[in-house]
Formats: sequence, structure tokens, C-alpha cells
Amino acid sequence: MQTVYETMYILRPDLGDEQVEQNISKYENLLKEQGAEDIEIQNRGKRRLAYEIGKHRDGVYVQMNYKNGGKAIAPVERAMRLSEEVIRYLTIKQEVKLAPAEEITEEVA
Repeated sequence: MQTVYETMYILRPDLGDEQVEQNISKYENLLKEQGAEDIEIQNRGKRRLAYEIGKHRDGVYVQMNYKNGGKAIAPVERAMRLSEEVIRYLTIKQEVKLAPAEEITEEVA
């Protein structure tokens, strides 16, 4: 069984494209330093928030999916909590069942 984590965070809407890319690469590098693998990042763009957060009605949504990053979650969330650019974040854990052929090759390895 493979553990996959998904971290979704919302950046302030007043950030420029370059600042958004800098934030995305900062958190991606932090995940890599902590040993996360197969990092997939999707910049979902600016969207309307369901409710106002810190006087912001919009936010830039970014989604990161990665494997084997259990020990990376605490440092990444701490960095997000201390950042003024991130207005919300959430990490969830997903259990992904492998196909029977993949389970066999993983047990042998």
C-alpha cells in the first residue's frame, strides 16, 4: 500500500505571477529536501473564496500531491503558517491500493 499526501494551499490574490512561482518552488524544494517523491504540482489559479479570509475575497489555489512525505508535512506546514503569502493550507493523507502485479514486485524488491 502506497501513502500519497495532498497539500492544498491558498496564496494572497495580490501576488504577481513571479511571486506565485517563487512560493510554489519554495514549497516544492522544501518537500524534496524532506525526502518526498513523485511531487506533482497544479497551479489552479485565482478563484473566488467561499468566505472572506483576512479581508481577501479571492485567492490563488495551489495543489501538491506527493508520496513518502510523511515527515515533510510538519516543516512544510510550519513554513506556510509563518508565511504572510499563504492565507490557508490543508494536508490530507490518501491510502492508494496498488494493483496486484505491483504488490508482488514491491514485496520481492
